[in-house]
Amino acid sequence: MRVLARLSLPVPGLCFLAMATIVAGCGGGTGSTTTPPPALTVTLGSGTVVLPQDGTPATLTVTIGGPSGSGTVSVTGLPGGVTAQFASESGGPSGTLTFTGGTSAASGSYSPSVAVSLAGQSASANFTLVSAVVAKVGSATDTTMGVNGVLKQFMSTAFQVAEWDGDYFGGTDAAALEGTMTAMGPQHIRLQTVSQGVAMSTDTGTAADWDFTIMDQTVQPVLASADHSPEFQIATAPAWMCFSNGQLDVTNHVNDFAAYAANLVRYYNKGGFDWGGTHFQSPSNLPITWWGIFNEPNGNGITADQYVTIYNTVVPAMLAVDPTIKFSAIEYSDYGLGTGDGGDPMTYLPTFFAPANSGGVNAQVNIVSTHFYSSCDQTDTDQDLMNTVPQFAANVSYFYQELRTRPDLATVPVWVTENNVNADYEGANNMSTCNPNQVFVDDHRGTSAFFAAWRPYVFSALGKVGNQALFHWDYDADQQYGEVDTSGNTYLSYWVDQALASLYPATPGSPGQSILELSSTDTTTVETLATKNADGSVTVMVDDHAVASPTDNNGAGSPRTVIVDVSSLGNFSSGSLLSINAASSATSAPVPVSVAPGARMPITVPGYGVTWLTLKP
Repeated sequence: MRVLARLSLPVPGLCFLAMATIVAGCGGGTGSTTTPPPALTVTLGSGTVVLPQDGTPATLTVTIGGPSGSGTVSVTGLPGGVTAQFASESGGPSGTLTFTGGTSAASGSYSPSVAVSLAGQSASANFTLVSAVVAKVGSATDTTMGVNGVLKQFMSTAFQVAEWDGDYFGGTDAAALEGTMTAMGPQHIRLQTVSQGVAMSTDTGTAADWDFTIMDQTVQPVLASADHSPEFQIATAPAWMCFSNGQLDVTNHVNDFAAYAANLVRYYNKGGFDWGGTHFQSPSNLPITWWGIFNEPNGNGITADQYVTIYNTVVPAMLAVDPTIKFSAIEYSDYGLGTGDGGDPMTYLPTFFAPANSGGVNAQVNIVSTHFYSSCDQTDTDQDLMNTVPQFAANVSYFYQELRTRPDLATVPVWVTENNVNADYEGANNMSTCNPNQVFVDDHRGTSAFFAAWRPYVFSALGKVGNQALFHWDYDADQQYGEVDTSGNTYLSYWVDQALASLYPATPGSPGQSILELSSTDTTTVETLATKNADGSVTVMVDDHAVASPTDNNGAGSPRTVIVDVSSLGNFSSGSLLSINAASSATSAPVPVSVAPGARMPITVPGYGVTWLTLKP
């Protein structure tokens, strides 16, 4: 048998075919070439899709280039609750994706991807999907909100009148400092007198017992500013009436405290008083109408029964001097509703509001006041602080509940006369007062973009339950507390509070704003408030208090887009947006930007902050 050897060398003139490709030039000859299929491409009509949470669909065009034929289009990375449906154009692979979402898709931004498979190739493109809150504004007044449907809450600020704060207005630029404060629009600025700000130091019967110098360093400029009507809080008693721990000796000195308070009324309102052969009289002819009786009695060793005794003794003594004055009662250190601890108003208010013939208050009450802080620990997270705001509202509602148990007090309003992010302050050896084992650190959330989300959230939540005043604590201070620094330079907090005072005027001559019915698909991370003014203009507040990470402490927040649906309100001729957030200046006022009115208007807040949409007929 003949064996043929396997050739391993090229055979002249023979060309090899590889797959479907003809190799040209083999053995010096000339062949033909097949062009490779074109590369698959995917182009999206937009980089961002805003998907309303109310079920309104949103579309995204998908342009597919390259091979012809029908491909497969899919979307990955969609949040739960969002569906996508692709419809191709006739005669080609391109088409449109239609997305549908709802409230089960959490508010915020996501990063999905569109993937296409065609003719053995695959390609993809990324985009941003925004699950947008929908806030639908109704045309009717919501009479369950505010005071029978009216927002009557005004903004104010406060001073602690003491030797460490007494010379703020003492420089040559006093008029400018007063002007800056007046421009913020505060009403009934609160004056809390403590330490050397207490005008009476001893009881020797000589003129040396009284000294109004430190008190009037602040009182007189405040009288000359804003509405010329401060609330003077008699925060504490002169030291000689108190125990060594600073608490008023109610048993032995309540009548002395009443006499001291009556002389303050004489000094400011009735031409002064004589003591030790000296006449003491305010240099201003402007009287003080509003008076607060004691500060945070529950935190200063005063039981509920003792406070009733103080109030029922002091108020008549002051009214005997000037029957036109008005009073703020309780000024409560408020925290822990329902906990039974020292800050629980449920342990204090029932005693005060008991029937007058059963040991309750029997003196004149014009307002009842309380104080709210979100923390006393700088290590508390942003989310911890935001979570306290609904609790504030619940406490105010409880105050009204107790007021209604007394028919004679049922219409008395509630004021929040202290409010800020963190109540802590530096104690001995640079340690925290609230947390003695922890070094004190200023909490800058009181003046950062966090505040631009937190304070409007507080304002809206409290206004909706009928609170009628919101006082900042305090005006000239550091980055934890201030609206301006000790030289009068503004913080971001100043502009937030000025905007609230300007957009929601609640002066005695103002009818207030009607609170419109509003439904929102997200009430957890976004606060919305819609109000209508007497001139027919409408203001919608969009407040983004969404926290980016559970561990954030003075973080940036998480962006939110809100579609404001005003379709039920008819047509408007003009619109504007006023925003305050991390990009805003701390030294100059935010400037409104004109926008064209529409039926559904998207508003994006880029993190912690607030935007007000104003529409005019």
